[in-house]
Amino acid sequence: MQQTRLFFTADADQARRISDAIETCFETEGYPVSAFETDEATQTWSVSVYVPSTETESVSDQINDIIRSEGITSSLEQQVLEDKDWVSETLKDLKPVRAGRYIVHGNHTPDAAYSHEHSILIDAGQAFGTGHHGTTAGCLEMLERCLKRRSYKNALDLGTGSGVLAIALAKSAPMNILATDIDPVAIRVAKQNVRLNSVSGRVQLVTAAGFSNRVFRENGPFDLIVANILAGPLHDMATPLCQNLDRNATVILSGLLPHQRSKIIARYGAEGLRHVHIHTRDGWIVLIMERSWNPKAG
Repeated sequence: MQQTRLFFTADADQARRISDAIETCFETEGYPVSAFETDEATQTWSVSVYVPSTETESVSDQINDIIRSEGITSSLEQQVLEDKDWVSETLKDLKPVRAGRYIVHGNHTPDAAYSHEHSILIDAGQAFGTGHHGTTAGCLEMLERCLKRRSYKNALDLGTGSGVLAIALAKSAPMNILATDIDPVAIRVAKQNVRLNSVSGRVQLVTAAGFSNRVFRENGPFDLIVANILAGPLHDMATPLCQNLDRNATVILSGLLPHQRSKIIARYGAEGLRHVHIHTRDGWIVLIMERSWNPKAG
């Protein structure tokens, strides 16, 4: 079925509020909604809704009502998408990605892994995380580094996207793994990928908009948190994230550009974490932060 992308621009706060309102409005239909930053300098975000082309007019009217209620002046634009399986078209040209002992690949390269590698089969659909982005590959490399240094019992993959990092954890060591995302589409895709990799019994996947969700209290505290998101959300969630950490814990933060590292290190340092390592891949950085508790110090 041919689809149309309906989209508009807004600032970060407006984009988050309106995308939530749109998801609620079309919860029954299940239309995919995405919101992401397109211009960091001006803090401009783009919000997109993907709908069947036959529903474009009626959906546009409803979205325009939501936009006007928020005082947005930008107009709702349309992009008619060619009627084809875009996921298959994209994935068939993607080569396997190696990151440490992990290899991320699609169904089109089933024999890509060597015997010593952890094979992660990802057909990501609409969710972020095929492993080809520097943030995801960098996180995989840092997961391997951390898992070589110590063992973990209770891990959180925050903003799981396609589920690739949660799958990597499940294939690496025995531990409890909670994977969350604010996007229900991402969670649906992640569940498919978890099944493809035969780790369904090892990973709990939940749609959660923030740390107020009780799933974090029920599963925490965590001795390992991986958050491959963006600098803004990572900065804003520092306090609740650290409140869900165990006394001795590791935090892997990604989705960061080099000029953002000092601000993030300082923010998490204020929460009692120390910076222990920085890793760069394809122009993106990954930070490893740690909380250590000395029982003699109280």
